[in-house]
Amino acid sequence: MQVELQEFKGTADYIVSEDLRNSVNVSIALGRPLLIKGEPGTGKTMLARSIAEGLGLSLVIWNIKSTTKAQDGLYIYDTVQRLYDSQFRDHDVSDISQYIKMGKLGEAFLSEKPVVLLIDEIDKADLEFPNDLLWELDMMSFYIPETGVTVTAKHRPAVIITSNAEKELPDAFLRRCIFHYINFPGPEMMTDIVHVHHPDLEGKLISEAMEAFYWIRSLPGLQKKPSTSELLDWIQALAVGGVSLEKIRREIPLLGVLIKKNQDFDAILNRLRAQGPSKTKNLGQTLWG
Repeated sequence: MQVELQEFKGTADYIVSEDLRNSVNVSIALGRPLLIKGEPGTGKTMLARSIAEGLGLSLVIWNIKSTTKAQDGLYIYDTVQRLYDSQFRDHDVSDISQYIKMGKLGEAFLSEKPVVLLIDEIDKADLEFPNDLLWELDMMSFYIPETGVTVTAKHRPAVIITSNAEKELPDAFLRRCIFHYINFPGPEMMTDIVHVHHPDLEGKLISEAMEAFYWIRSLPGLQKKPSTSELLDWIQALAVGGVSLEKIRREIPLLGVLIKKNQDFDAILNRLRAQGPSKTKNLGQTLWG
């Protein structure tokens, strides 16, 4: 018997827009996977955790790599262990079922309670990977030829699929998904996010850090723009280090917390040297127009 899931309303530690909240609830209501795209650091993976927490469900995470095959998520037949057991003759190897290990999709299907299944960074796999999952995600079942058993989901999981848009996904797969693109948070939403994670920090410190952060992100040609998680780490580092507001305005200290590419680091330092004392004014003009 399928359990009807509650409506997702967000959680205290994850700021969610109305559009995103609606997309989550539509995907659950229609029983369709929710495909989430957005640049790194926009909270795609954390969304699945928030949904699980908000609905009171367990979270099953299937991390996708370049070598991942769809079969890996269904089940694995451990032929090596069976061969090992047959050589030592201390097991009944005729029972193949004992050598069948469920993958993450199989684990979600066989759960006694509904779960949230996160298929994380699906675009890392090869182009055939999404299409290889179409039947299983549609029918909520798969067949194990080694045992002649069909595994059918006890409860339809809430499926969240993330992509960094490194590869285009097949049209047949996209047709079966609810799609939502998470835009990078603007200053107002970002301020709310920072306050959730650092509720006790001084407002002026957050304001100065945010101004510098968005100035950096506005610079053309950066290979890797700093993300939300890096901003949160940087603000915490500034607070722990007791860095003055003036130093943040003048130097953007502890830049290595925000920037991870040598070329970006040098470009920002060169821009700071070129702007000199006028940097603070330029920051404000860049951020607020």
